Amino acid sequence: MAGENAVRLRPPRNSVDRRAVGWWRTRCLIGTAVPVAVLGVLGLLIEPARFWLLTPAAVLAAIGLACTAFFPAWWYRVHRWEVTDEAVYVRTGALWQEWRIAPMSRIQTVDTVRGPLEQLFGLATVTVTTASSKGALRVEGLDHELAAELAEKLTLVTQATPGDAT
Repeated sequence: MAGENAVRLRPPRNSVDRRAVGWWRTRCLIGTAVPVAVLGVLGLLIEPARFWLLTPAAVLAAIGLACTAFFPAWWYRVHRWEVTDEAVYVRTGALWQEWRIAPMSRIQTVDTVRGPLEQLFGLATVTVTTASSKGALRVEGLDHELAAELAEKLTLVTQATPGDAT
């Protein structure tokens, strides 16, 4: 696209809510605790396989704790979002970063989601569905009130934006 109104890939301006770090850490801990607990209980109950069950449980616990300590802070530094009158910009990822743009004319639906952990941390996720084969854009870790305002703004802007003829 050329011209003054072209949508260009650029760094989004807004970071997610700081509480997202705690939310991500909790998700990592739960994701680690479940398999470690299963292996641990089985290791304690099945004596002949104890070594073969408790060893991977210990390794998984160490890796899970390391990931819990490192990745949420990294994600907070990387995850960015922005909404303009022309597009929604999102940057996510840890090791492989993904930058996506959804022009307003391509947005089909806007949803907000608040899972149990998100509710506990006062957060929400805004999902912007487009005509892209890549799938929806997700802006995770937003304050739940900001997420509601963002969804309302996106709905109003997309209603006022003429559809893309391509």
